[in-house]
Amino acid sequence: MNGGTSRARTLFLTLLLAAFPLGAQNPADLQQPISTDRPSVANSSVVVPKAVLQIENGLLITSNDGQHILDLPESSLRYGLFNKTELRLAVPNYFQDLGTGAASGFGDIAIGAKHQLGPMRGLDLSVIFFLSLPGGAHDISSHGYDPGLQFPWSHKLSANWTAGGQVAFYWPTQAGEHVFTGESTFYLVRSLARSWDAFAEYAGDFPRRGGPRHLLHFGSAYRIAPRHQIDFHVAAGLSRAAPDVFVGAGYSFLFRLAK
Repeated sequence: MNGGTSRARTLFLTLLLAAFPLGAQNPADLQQPISTDRPSVANSSVVVPKAVLQIENGLLITSNDGQHILDLPESSLRYGLFNKTELRLAVPNYFQDLGTGAASGFGDIAIGAKHQLGPMRGLDLSVIFFLSLPGGAHDISSHGYDPGLQFPWSHKLSANWTAGGQVAFYWPTQAGEHVFTGESTFYLVRSLARSWDAFAEYAGDFPRRGGPRHLLHFGSAYRIAPRHQIDFHVAAGLSRAAPDVFVGAGYSFLFRLAK
């Protein structure tokens, strides 16, 4: 990693450690089941509880035009700084070509924050800001400082059904300049059992350059314990610019860092 990435990681960890003595946490917060960003494209519309560290991990295999790429560990660290604010760190993924000769290596790191605006009349809404920092492998990194803004939301329709989605704005670096990309997602979640959910999701990316990327996405998450979750998901591309298919799985958990 370069110096900028190392400084960003050090800053995040410093803020996280400084937050440990924030005081006692309401024990009821930890009785709530884990709520992860995984495995949907849309992030969770709520933050992690104060003084709790949540770690989400996974792997993904993407197939597109005969090329197959494995990326892992897809690790995201989310720390509850305040009651409705969390710090976020996306650990660099390692991308491994599975036999076609494409470049392999680590991607970039990203740091950010999330603030929960809801609930408002039954609507949970949050805003997420993040910044991706260059530091990955030469053929993987964007070589730029790439900001992003996301607005995940959800609304409970009934005891077993929840609707949600995300509106997002990204500025990835391509050929040395930021290229605006808008994103819109919508999903329906069905509770199959007390600890088991399944979802269907549409996700669309609309870059200023290149064609739109439309995905139809399905997945399921199972809480093996209140603080532990496993997930599985699969998606198919609906447009030429989208990947043909991807499939992934993950494991997430949380624990309290302060008493």
